[in-house]
Amino acid sequence: MIIASAQLTARPCDIAANVTTMAGLVAEAAGRGASLVAFPELAVTGYELDAVAADPARLALTPDDPRLDPLREACRATGTAAVVTAPGRPPAPGAGPRISAFVYGPDGTPLTRYDKQHVTGKEAAAGFSQGTGDGRFVLDGVRIGLAICYDVDFPGIGGRAAADGCALLVATSLYGSDGGREERARILPALARDNGLYVLLANHVGPAGAYVGCGGSGVWGPDGGLLVEGPVAEPGVVTADVPL
Repeated sequence: MIIASAQLTARPCDIAANVTTMAGLVAEAAGRGASLVAFPELAVTGYELDAVAADPARLALTPDDPRLDPLREACRATGTAAVVTAPGRPPAPGAGPRISAFVYGPDGTPLTRYDKQHVTGKEAAAGFSQGTGDGRFVLDGVRIGLAICYDVDFPGIGGRAAADGCALLVATSLYGSDGGREERARILPALARDNGLYVLLANHVGPAGAYVGCGGSGVWGPDGGLLVEGPVAEPGVVTADVPL
């Protein structure tokens, strides 16, 4: 299976522009033979915590939001599944928005929604609430787990995915230029090696809220070895053909 990470610079709170860019990246990944493409944390709006929390009625989405139609259509047109990251509407009234991953199948239909379980202190302070369950979906007979950024710092995320029969863990993240590459190099190989998983990372590049994404999206094998790595400063698609 060919899997892909799409790293990009999101335009702050411009859902239409970001969705258009992401749909183009789905097509680019498909052109390289990818069955699955993943996007960085909160790619649909950019990592704009305060703006999203201040206006969740406009900026928090559900998987069937019509503003995501171009992404679903790109999946349908290319036969490529996508892990699309966005602020998620909370399941219960009165709760803060979630940091979510919406997974669309190769026909564009929703496969699952995952809400980040371990929000950071800054995310909690901005008003984001945490999810309570693990994310799983099946693509071409392969069971796949989901994690969002800070989730991967917690061993249970990878351990439960492996115990649940996952062969791949998709991590959608924001690693910044202030030490993010070192953090990524410390955490992701260990996550793969300790749990016998392939790990796919999708990271921002360029300005992302209060941070500057350091790129370096990539794929690690079950032995912890780096299989492919994206550039530091350029948007685009990184692919790896892995025996899943």
